[in-house]
Amino acid sequence: MTPALAMPMLGLSWRRAAASEPIRLGVLVDMSSWGRDTGGPASVVAAQMAAEEVGGAVGGRPIEILGGDHQMKTDVGLEIARNWIDNKGVLAIVDVPNSAIGIAISGLAKEKNRLALLSGPGSSAITDKLCNANTVHFTYDTYALAKVTSQALIADGAKSWYFITADYAFGHQLQADATRFIEQAGGKVLGATAHPPGTSDFSSALLSAQASGAQVVALANAASDTDNTLKQAAEFGIGATRNGQRLAALLMFISDVHAVGLKIAQGTLLTTASYWNQSPAARAWSERFFKRTGVMPTMEQAGAYGAVLHYLKAIAVSGTDAQAAMAEMRAMPINDVFLSNGTLRADGRVLRPMYLARVKAPAESREAWDYLDIVKTVPADQAFRPASESTCKLLQKS
Repeated sequence: MTPALAMPMLGLSWRRAAASEPIRLGVLVDMSSWGRDTGGPASVVAAQMAAEEVGGAVGGRPIEILGGDHQMKTDVGLEIARNWIDNKGVLAIVDVPNSAIGIAISGLAKEKNRLALLSGPGSSAITDKLCNANTVHFTYDTYALAKVTSQALIADGAKSWYFITADYAFGHQLQADATRFIEQAGGKVLGATAHPPGTSDFSSALLSAQASGAQVVALANAASDTDNTLKQAAEFGIGATRNGQRLAALLMFISDVHAVGLKIAQGTLLTTASYWNQSPAARAWSERFFKRTGVMPTMEQAGAYGAVLHYLKAIAVSGTDAQAAMAEMRAMPINDVFLSNGTLRADGRVLRPMYLARVKAPAESREAWDYLDIVKTVPADQAFRPASESTCKLLQKS
């Protein structure tokens, strides 16, 4: 077939597909374990809102959003995703909190030539040594979280650090990335304690951190692990507004602040990809989201919405072939209520601004969910790993 005939035939194929299967996307999250609040059922709602924003259909095909609970177990997540792809024709797996599961789903997407639209996992290895042409890493990663927060604290004189780290891929990658930036700036890591995810007692780790004399106790964990560490740290006198060491929550969601309260979380510095009240458009969307979920969106949930919306816009042009969709997603700017003119790099990394935020004191909060002050906007090229440092072969080809 000549190139001149190829595009009309593609268009004909896409029109014929209008009468066939719905466009099915699977939102794979934790709905029953320690990561439920950061994504969970609300991420499914966020994806549904993206589908509604394009009218509920693309190319005449209705959009179906499926939800699945991986229970923070890699084998469970893979079983759900394989069933979706093999038996239900799911074209993309969305969100996937937990880096170990996200990495596994990324590999499955490559194997099956479907797409992984990842918002929840954090490991920066996903777009570095483990990159593939079927994966989009949409929201945040350990490189950006570690760089923005650690550089801000080091600039404020906090040079010695102790880590409390979740004992799985995300936690170790976050500690490794942060350690790099700390040492580059002349700081020093005095020690670390690893803990299993979903633990409830952090007293031993906090005692070790206290005994180290480190100026910063860095939490390289997430979700309820972060919440429990923050609550118990307050009892040990560790925190930004108490006598003693400072806390750096390297991955902290607005749901964490809501869970522990401003009294405990106040003064903590964190890095986020979005905030529900960052603009009038974001606020209006978040208020609609709140009516359906009872919570304001975390950056993971906002990222699930953004990733699905960008994908749906792309396939309206390209059709649903995975590589054609990826090419179109790279070609078009990423625009949604939380992100203006973002870009998708060849390694799968979405380049977007990140925001350094400070948790407000109770007296500073003017309304429900008014939890953060945006201290600084960090441009994408200063937040994320530059192409020159990457080991991803896709970047070397581009």
